[in-house]
Amino acid sequence: MGGLETEKKVMGWAAKDATGHLSPYTYSLRNTGPEDVYIKVISCGICHTDIHQIKNDLGMSRYPMVPGHEVVGEVVEVGSDVTKFKAGDVVGVGAIVGSCRNCHPCKSDIEQYCNKKIWSFNDVYTDGKPTQGGFAESMVVDQKFVVKIPDGMSPEQAAPLLCAGLTVYSPLKHFGLNKSGLRGGILGLGGVGHMGVKIAKAMGHHVTVISSSDKKREEALEHLGADEYLVSSDGEGVQKAADSLDYIIDTVPVVHPLEPCLSLLKLDGKLILMGVINAPLQFLTPMVMIGRKSITGSFIGSMKETEEMLEFCKEKGLSSMIEVIKMDYINTAFERLEKNDVRYRFVVDVAGSKLSP
Repeated sequence: MGGLETEKKVMGWAAKDATGHLSPYTYSLRNTGPEDVYIKVISCGICHTDIHQIKNDLGMSRYPMVPGHEVVGEVVEVGSDVTKFKAGDVVGVGAIVGSCRNCHPCKSDIEQYCNKKIWSFNDVYTDGKPTQGGFAESMVVDQKFVVKIPDGMSPEQAAPLLCAGLTVYSPLKHFGLNKSGLRGGILGLGGVGHMGVKIAKAMGHHVTVISSSDKKREEALEHLGADEYLVSSDGEGVQKAADSLDYIIDTVPVVHPLEPCLSLLKLDGKLILMGVINAPLQFLTPMVMIGRKSITGSFIGSMKETEEMLEFCKEKGLSSMIEVIKMDYINTAFERLEKNDVRYRFVVDVAGSKLSP
């Protein structure tokens, strides 16, 4: 394993090119510095963003690339200046592992908006080495970007909360929507969307799931506890529900029409975009002007919000609906995710998988 200040050889599963096919890959972790936490990975969720990165959809991919940014693991050792964690703690790591610490977002504890943030994979760390994610035996992460997983929360349940759960919790809190009695919409019922339903319901909201087809109606209403279900192409249904929602969380990661959503919003309603889409979206300006509606966005959440969100989920007894897989199934899982064939999040049992060829 090696002590502090020694390089560690680690096995992960990496994409080697834009085909996005993952296979075993050995690499070195950076030295464990004074502020660092060395983590043995237990579980890692699969997010749609992983697909964008491994397939170079955004034109910024570096290979070989070990993806995975919904990471839960056990602390193996800590650097000399680490005060928040000790060996044996179960901890989480999300999408970001570094920031400048000096800009306005960093000083305001919203470091996810730092222009110099460092992604947990497909980026370069301050030492010049590539960052690699959670589909691997272990990671070394600065203690600022590590969170404690609450006692009693299983690693495989906690993993999707670090991206999917946080992505919904952060805008609801920031925009003052974390109060009971509101009417909200969740557009798209995937990994983020299903957590959106659960978190919004736990905040006391009346929740409408908006989807492109009828096929998830029973799941939304019976299993996730949504109050209403609306098919976006149902003109009559959309018209009946016009001006009824305080907000819509739009989780759809592909190009889609915004007009049906905008018509559903009340005066001063907010359409909050969360899907990573690499093509322009369109809308007619009167749809926004008449009703003083806002189209805005939100990006994951801060470390403070991550801690708050985990405690909120523990207090409310919220969990994600997951399908646990081994690492050798990961390429099939990515294919299924692209077809929306998962209910609702894949989580890789990293610790229980054979990573070597």
